[in-house]
Amino acid sequence: MIQSLNLGQTAPANMLQTKPTQQKTPAELTQSFGQYLQTALDSVSAQEKNVHKLNDQYLVGQVDVTKVLIASEQAQLSLQFTSQIRNKVVEAYQEIMRMQI
Repeated sequence: MIQSLNLGQTAPANMLQTKPTQQKTPAELTQSFGQYLQTALDSVSAQEKNVHKLNDQYLVGQVDVTKVLIASEQAQLSLQFTSQIRNKVVEAYQEIMRMQI
């Protein structure tokens, strides 16, 4: 069974109850993007904590090994995904810094 990665609560763009993007200041846009990233990182951290909890439960015989393996693989994939996003953001920043004005 494959479960989707939940990086935070999202809503379709047409259902968001916010000001149009044209009226937002750059500071507001940066803050909302920062909040989205923080939510995503918190989700990855929660998955890692869940793996540790399941591993402890497995050691005392309360959880089946398959649940531990599935949770472990999900956490690993989430961490790899987060690392790749970080790499792309750093790469984009470096490319911007190389631009000549």
